[in-house]
Amino acid sequence: MQIFGVDIGGSGIKGAPVDLDRGDLADERCKVLTPQPATPDAVADGVQQVVDHFGWTGPVGITFPGVVTGGATIRTAANVDKGWIDTDARALLGDRLGGLPVTVVNDADAAGVAEMAFGAGRDRKGTVILLTFGTGIGSAVFVEGRLVPNTELGHLELHGHDAEKRASSKAKEDHGLSWEHWAQRVQKYLAHVEMLFSPELFIIGGGVSRKSEKFLHYIEGIKAEIVPAQLQNNAGIVGAAMRAADRG
Repeated sequence: MQIFGVDIGGSGIKGAPVDLDRGDLADERCKVLTPQPATPDAVADGVQQVVDHFGWTGPVGITFPGVVTGGATIRTAANVDKGWIDTDARALLGDRLGGLPVTVVNDADAAGVAEMAFGAGRDRKGTVILLTFGTGIGSAVFVEGRLVPNTELGHLELHGHDAEKRASSKAKEDHGLSWEHWAQRVQKYLAHVEMLFSPELFIIGGGVSRKSEKFLHYIEGIKAEIVPAQLQNNAGIVGAAMRAADRG
């Protein structure tokens, strides 16, 4: 069974048909740059471009980098235009896609769902936390395999700042940090999250998951196991498609 997944990020919008039996992309993904400013209409145009690239005519699952309530309404927009707040994203995107059935889900929640079903969290019990490091830091918390939605742990305060302003991969780039220096910031962030939630497992997702050998060995003193996401930066696409199938 195939469903289309789209992952809206602060820097790129990417999507592809997903083979839900394998938990993997069924075709090479299409990616366009996230427009700046990332207004609802401009982002919707990008989503349409990605979906139209494949001539897709079925259900579409779409992630959003912020809190999504009721599978439709956007409540926060830290790394996209504030015009998204209170927007009915399901109606907007469904209309832009010519009335195709659309499901909207928090981006890290989608990545977490995929990793728990097909990746590093498969068959893991207890508390599992996936953290995506990209333009910001997204989070997905699972307790005995059940998702606690919209946790947004990237906005925990760390040394007087939103944690994602200090420890996201964008912060690494903006501040010209070495992998070791950045890993020290990530370590402090993980220690804070661990103090609050005591997880058995941290899954590190986002684009940096492809480069885990550059930084994971620098992270010390964390009691939880730390592993890179197995689906890497495709997890959001796969999870979006899974959610669309669930609600179809």
